[in-house]
Amino acid sequence: MSRSAKAGLEFPVGRIHRHLKSRTSAHGRVGATAAILEYFTAELLELAGNASKDLKVKRTPRHLQLAIRGDEEPDTLIKGTIAGGGVIPHIHKSLINKSTKE
Repeated sequence: MSRSAKAGLEFPVGRIHRHLKSRTSAHGRVGATAAILEYFTAELLELAGNASKDLKVKRTPRHLQLAIRGDEEPDTLIKGTIAGGGVIPHIHKSLINKSTKE
């Protein structure tokens, strides 16, 4: 029985252990690390799935980008860029024309 099956996880605990072995001394915390990665991935895919379900299209890198940048916690953790994700539209308040009465 694999370590993933024992832990009740879908993520491969052995493969994560192999990747962590060369970087840290996290020999005893591999199952917990795999569980955290699995939970975080499921959370991001759920948010991206909600965005794609609203638009009735399949999930794209743009939806993943919107899910990451739209939530505070993943935004602080993931600082990299997503290929094909685009940018989040934002106009600074000082650039908006305040005299809209014209």
